[in-house]
Amino acid sequence: MARVVRELDAGCAIAQAAAVVGEWWSLLIVREVSRGRHRFDDLQSELAISRRVLAERLKHLLDHAVLERRAYQRRPVRYEYHLTDAGRALAPVLIGLQDWADRFVLGDGTLTAGASPTGPEATRLRALTGTSVPYPLSLPATGRGERDVVSADAPATVIFTYPATGAPGLLPEDWTRIPGASGCTLENRLFRASAAAFARAGVALRGVSTQSPDEQQAFADAEDIPFPLLSDVDLALCAALRLPTFRAGQTLRLKRAVVVADAHRTIHHVIYPIADIPSAVDEALRLGAALADAGRSAPASRRQ
Repeated sequence: MARVVRELDAGCAIAQAAAVVGEWWSLLIVREVSRGRHRFDDLQSELAISRRVLAERLKHLLDHAVLERRAYQRRPVRYEYHLTDAGRALAPVLIGLQDWADRFVLGDGTLTAGASPTGPEATRLRALTGTSVPYPLSLPATGRGERDVVSADAPATVIFTYPATGAPGLLPEDWTRIPGASGCTLENRLFRASAAAFARAGVALRGVSTQSPDEQQAFADAEDIPFPLLSDVDLALCAALRLPTFRAGQTLRLKRAVVVADAHRTIHHVIYPIADIPSAVDEALRLGAALADAGRSAPASRRQ
């Protein structure tokens, strides 16, 4: 059950936060709702938690406005659980814990923007295959407004994550010393060069970083990027897919990865880690085109 904050700690924000989400199951419930699991039975099955404990923890998170209920069925009434603004604001907490464990619990403590093909991050991303990108999941996009991370108008979408199109507050020589972080504009330029081939194949492109929308818009204008760049500055996609990150210039950055999803939001392929960016772009085109072809040739009953 939730702890009662001691009078000594009444003014301590850390103690107050821990009283709300510091318990094991509470954080894991927030993690799973972030990943698009909104119904009681789905949460219970994924977490392998008793129904009584889950009901208690859900009530606690509802009482503290971390979650809210939304009816999805009227007879009988059944509810889904969704994050509130307060719940969504916990994304950096989840990612911070993930990064800490990747580095100090599952890793050797090394600080790097690179990745091992056999490390915990690679294992976690490979496990995305067969899962779904949560719906809805819209992010601020170039061209103003918001875009869904998966296109509703294409049989396949390639989502590529990258550290940044520049490094505000970080000197170029410092940036290049971080393994895996050099050449941060290269993937966008290579995807731009192949954008027509992706379009002919029926594959939508989405570039995602944690930069601000204004920074992305300035880069898109300067480089004439023909596909939307999405800002995951609030870490919504990062938390939903448990994407790997690193810190540079006091800012959380996404490591390079490619996710290929179909029109139903199911993830079919993940490319990670990425050591050779040109090869990764070619592979993304091949995988995306094959998935688009499969989607177009599927029976109508499967496409609906």
